[in-house]
Amino acid sequence: MAEEPRRDTPPHAVFRIPATALLSVIILLFCVTPAAFALPGLQVLYLIPIGVTVWVIRTRTTATAEGLTVRTVFTTRTLPWSALKGLAITPKSKVQAVLSDGGKVALPAVRTRHLPVLSLVSGGRIADPSGVLTGEQPASSGESEAAETARAAGDGDSEPAGAVERQA
Repeated sequence: MAEEPRRDTPPHAVFRIPATALLSVIILLFCVTPAAFALPGLQVLYLIPIGVTVWVIRTRTTATAEGLTVRTVFTTRTLPWSALKGLAITPKSKVQAVLSDGGKVALPAVRTRHLPVLSLVSGGRIADPSGVLTGEQPASSGESEAAETARAAGDGDSEPAGAVERQA
């Protein structure tokens, strides 16, 4: 009889650049090789595919019950959920964490389609504007989800914690 998998592990999600992006490194190697051996010293061009490889492997955002861990090529930053005011969506559908002090931190590899997952992993600390988790209809595209939530709460001046705002 097969043993049931353990379900007591806390929820977490890892958002990273797809591994298929490493195929571009192979293509880049083929393109760089003729130029690298054309003149002495151009072997330094091989640093470009190496840099792309490091970027693809290292860049990610990890969401756990405690908070977010944002990892870029050179830095790692941990953001507890309590330090977040909410999320902001850029015009290119990238997601940024808005800190309590007003600062913003880009979340690599996180897109708007990942917001329900972030809401689920955060335990509801981040609102799900898509309504996927609650079965609601998404908010109208002409109005900010944060403004709609604030109006529903009866307070038009303040933005609720965990709100998602769209940047113009």
